[in-house]
Amino acid sequence: MASALWHGFADMGAVEKNGAFVVSRGEGAYIWDSQDNRYLDATAGLWFTNVGHGRTEIADAVAAQLSKIAHFSNFGDFVPDTTQALAERLAKIAPVAGSKIFFTSGGSDSVDTAAKLARRYWHEVGRPDKNIIVGRQKAYHGMHVAGTALAGIPVNREGYGELMADAATVGWDDAKSLLELIEKVGANKIAAFFAEPIIGAGGVYLPPEGYLAEVRDICREHDILFVVDEVVTGFGRIGGEWFASTRFDLQPDMMTTAKGLTSGYVPMGAVFIAPRVAEPFYNGAWWRHGYTYGGHAGAAAAAMANLDILERENLLAESKRLEASLHTHLQPLAVHPRVSEVRSGLGAVAAVQLADPAEALPFVKTLREHGISGRAAGQGAMQISPTFVMTDDQVAEMAAGILAALG
Repeated sequence: MASALWHGFADMGAVEKNGAFVVSRGEGAYIWDSQDNRYLDATAGLWFTNVGHGRTEIADAVAAQLSKIAHFSNFGDFVPDTTQALAERLAKIAPVAGSKIFFTSGGSDSVDTAAKLARRYWHEVGRPDKNIIVGRQKAYHGMHVAGTALAGIPVNREGYGELMADAATVGWDDAKSLLELIEKVGANKIAAFFAEPIIGAGGVYLPPEGYLAEVRDICREHDILFVVDEVVTGFGRIGGEWFASTRFDLQPDMMTTAKGLTSGYVPMGAVFIAPRVAEPFYNGAWWRHGYTYGGHAGAAAAAMANLDILERENLLAESKRLEASLHTHLQPLAVHPRVSEVRSGLGAVAAVQLADPAEALPFVKTLREHGISGRAAGQGAMQISPTFVMTDDQVAEMAAGILAALG
């Protein structure tokens, strides 16, 4: 029977023909389909279920909040008390002291917010010609207009025309390409440089040694805002720290987040804004920007409960454990003839790159036959981004399932 649902990032003709993979429940590192078959979740949903599935504590916190007040806008001087408390809590773990927190409904919102604020900041400080926003090849920054335009995945931009003027792309792994762009167009024209610490949906590419510090310093030297996109790496996925910006001392002017903020239990995002960027808007300038559901009270309650679990169960350390465990168990797959490379060793993420990218989508279905729920990312890479509660034995189970699927 045909479904009314139009899936994201899907060949809907194939979905209509073959049917959807319907997920009915989850617990810990496992999910179950509508036929009650169990699968080890290799991707934590879509990078986000950091604390694992089935956390009734978060559901209870949301229910309690909704029974008091579900939401009230943050426009003007309004704010729900839970949202205010969450902002204060996030400010305490921000990689830049004194940061302000601007809530959104998700990662794409966060990126577009940061892009708009970067341009508006320069306008407010008397440098309105600084409009160019720079991204990297392979990068993914969500699917709103600004994020699609500055990301480095050309296929995601096809068929839309020019989405955003003054967007530029540089090499993903060479800081010199950023310098070359600066020399070509002038630092006086560039508003901001966006960088994922680990490129996520573009294929799980780890930063070359020293790269992040180098682009940070280039931005500082040329007075370009440095925006770190931690929608994937934030809230522990980088391993051992709340953020990659903390782990690598990136001191971002802005940091975009979402996913792990609530572990996906309720949609929510947040932009961390350093004092330098916030200052004009706390001294007379009025930024006409916001979202109806930004800082939703129910979502804030979910985030508070999620942060409680991350802290109480020391899950940042568990993510660091997974960094090593994934590397140990997945690297041996690199010698398989159907695998060209395994990228791992930083954070609770990895990629098993298939030698033939065309095999990626069929391989996802083959994985299910071996009890693994997976996802293709980039050009033929199997995304690995487990929940932090996945044990080493479960990592070994996942690696064995991938090997069996490879044949």
